[in-house]
Amino acid sequence: MQRVLVLTGDAAEELDVMYPVYRLREAGYAVDVAALTRRDVQLVIHDFDPESDAYTEKNGRKLPVDVTFAEADPSAYVALVIPGGRAPEYIRTDPDVRRITEYFFEHDLPVGTICHGPQVPAVYGLLRGRTTAAFPPLAGDMENAGATVVDGPDVVDRNMVSCRGWPDLPEWSRAFMGVLERVSVPA
Repeated sequence: MQRVLVLTGDAAEELDVMYPVYRLREAGYAVDVAALTRRDVQLVIHDFDPESDAYTEKNGRKLPVDVTFAEADPSAYVALVIPGGRAPEYIRTDPDVRRITEYFFEHDLPVGTICHGPQVPAVYGLLRGRTTAAFPPLAGDMENAGATVVDGPDVVDRNMVSCRGWPDLPEWSRAFMGVLERVSVPA
């Protein structure tokens, strides 16, 4: 069975993580969740409240972790998913996250980013000359990283599929599965 790696951590958006994990499993892929440690990560639920200028956050489910970033061998996987929430802002500082992310870009393997997920490849210079979607307030950050930002639910740039956030997951999922199925066939 072919494997997909998900890079996440505490404060990742619950829908951004769980939706792709279950969709990939439904399609016949094994999915490994990677984090800084093997401790279950605390997911969060972000929502929009007309009485708040920013999104709101409350604790969601705990997510079991299969491997640490340090243990993950990217050559064992056919694709990478980087969910959003607040996790990308701190996991991107881990040298193994860099090693893993650069591997997928160097080998033109499918990379899916959701919401704040593009912060990870952006900080390594991997979005220079690329087109991406992201959570709308990140547009300036993505442009400063050399990317062209598209306000869309399913932005495909070669091996990379991105979206603005959890409301885009149906469109993102269809696009990501399309890119993934072009390069692999689940066992």
